[in-house]
Amino acid sequence: MSRFGDLVIAASTITAFAATLTAGQRAPVVRSQLVWVDRAGKKLSTVSDLADFGNIELSPDRRQIAAAVLNDQTGQRELWLYDAADGRKRRVDDTIADENWLIWSPDGTSLAYTVGSKTINHDETPAYSGEKIIYRIWEYVPGQIYAAKIAGGEPVAIGTPGEYGGLAWVDATHLVYDGQSKDFKKYSIYVADVADGKPRAIHEISEEQFWSIPDWGEAGAQPWPSPDGHWIAFLSDEDGWDHLYVMPSTGGKAVQITKGKFEAWRPSWSHDSTRIAFDANEPDRPGDRHVGVASIGGDPWRATVAYITTGNGTNIEPHWSADDKYLVYQHTDTRNSADFFATEAKANSKPIRLSDSMPAGFDKSQLVEPQFVHFPGADGKPVPGWLFVPKNLERTKKHPAIIWIHGDGVNQNYDGWHVQRNYAVYYSFHQYLLQQGYVVFAPDYRGSIGYGRDWRNGVSMDVGGKDAKDAWMSANYLKTLPYVDSDRIGIWGLSYGGFFTLIAMTDQPKLFRAGVDVAGVVDYVMYYSDPYHGDWTASRIGTPEQNPQVYANASPISHIDRLERPLLVLHGTSDVNVPYLESVWLIDEALKKGKGELLSYMMYPGEFHYFTRAHVLLDAWHRVDNFFAFHLQGRIKQPR
Repeated sequence: MSRFGDLVIAASTITAFAATLTAGQRAPVVRSQLVWVDRAGKKLSTVSDLADFGNIELSPDRRQIAAAVLNDQTGQRELWLYDAADGRKRRVDDTIADENWLIWSPDGTSLAYTVGSKTINHDETPAYSGEKIIYRIWEYVPGQIYAAKIAGGEPVAIGTPGEYGGLAWVDATHLVYDGQSKDFKKYSIYVADVADGKPRAIHEISEEQFWSIPDWGEAGAQPWPSPDGHWIAFLSDEDGWDHLYVMPSTGGKAVQITKGKFEAWRPSWSHDSTRIAFDANEPDRPGDRHVGVASIGGDPWRATVAYITTGNGTNIEPHWSADDKYLVYQHTDTRNSADFFATEAKANSKPIRLSDSMPAGFDKSQLVEPQFVHFPGADGKPVPGWLFVPKNLERTKKHPAIIWIHGDGVNQNYDGWHVQRNYAVYYSFHQYLLQQGYVVFAPDYRGSIGYGRDWRNGVSMDVGGKDAKDAWMSANYLKTLPYVDSDRIGIWGLSYGGFFTLIAMTDQPKLFRAGVDVAGVVDYVMYYSDPYHGDWTASRIGTPEQNPQVYANASPISHIDRLERPLLVLHGTSDVNVPYLESVWLIDEALKKGKGELLSYMMYPGEFHYFTRAHVLLDAWHRVDNFFAFHLQGRIKQPR
């Protein structure tokens, strides 16, 4: 089932039902109505009355709709079933999590869902911001997984309440899900019989430092049961690299399917349960990814792997056609931003382009391809990076350079457009900066993905330490290039990259001519508090009480008095990744330390962490362009 805004599509038939929205003049509550529509959007019939719907899911036989519906009297969401033909309804459970799992069993006789998860609000009004504005911290309390027979009977609690992921039905009577230990050093896959709800760990992975394969949807790091219920595919970095494994759904020894010094991600079972599509990079080409197919048959021990895509580019997230003959996937490269392609699921097939996201008539010959290089990092280890040199650059002269530091920590640069929209917009802007005469460099500092577990886990108990040094030491590499002016190097970054920018501008106050911090963390004690007791932070450096000195080292705001060069700060007020309050505190501290003349600042009302609205991006890019143009090139007057 695929979901696009208010539209839900049954993938097997491309038949859809949607919500017709109505709202009062001031009411934030949205009332919806379930209706059947054809693929052109024409309304065919009405299924429900107006209600406040949360999750909605169509049954496998397309005869029933499960929905989380708000009870206006109790304020709780309830689980209701609607007959898709005539709209008759009945209640299954009188309480259900607002926005969480709602999953049909393969035979359509049961539903799995979550009860009791909630959000606790913690409000604060720091003195440096004033009492008028309240800042809200959300504490998420996980709920309890339940399974219920739609024919009736008491729902069955699955295991104990907790933070779990990857919930899926193995077959009509068993659920699979995963979880981590409280110290983040053990990853476990559980299977539970819905008759009694008792889970059994069928596979466990122990880490020396912390479990770090991204679990926020990027890697597909969760259990993936085969459609026939016999096998479970999952990812593990037990040999130091992220690889595809398969094991019996009843438990037993796991079989490693992919092997080598590369990372295999995003597994996808064929409908007949005989093959798994995935994408992987290459040992010597970490910025490219290719779609592969592992043929399992009925015996993973005899599995074979063939790669379907070839050449340059980043090919990710393969999905099977209904007849298992084709795969559709996303492709980017140095000439093309993200588009959909399809190909037969066999080697040497010719891909078919399904979309074209580039503007018509765009001159791709002006685009600059990156060069993959290495340079010595904080402890002498080679740090990978991507060097962009403007076309027709006069190399006998010295030119300004800009270092871009990617965010998230667990992310990377690619050989071409980024696979995520959030970072692809920055890649586009860098192509513009190249046309303005800047050399651009993008390091994949330790902590980045694409280079194996040890590089990714190199931030353990050292956030803002060697990883930040890897980033700013890119400047040392640029200084070795005869066409780079070592006195005109700028640095900028988003989120974690903004955090590194602040470290670079305060730890090395004379190294960079100017810096831009986009929604960067200013202090990790603050960041541990919001997001509330964030597991990203705790897994890497524990808690502030456990490791106060580690947290002290991850606090560039503590050194803002060392700032000597101009700094531009950009932040959205609705940022839930790195709260806007962090930049408010930064500005206040900088002013108190007499650094106001070095500081430029713009806040964007209602904008989130990754700038998305056109007017925000337009303003932000103009500010960055003018800021660097003045401080690195001197070609415009003092920017606003």
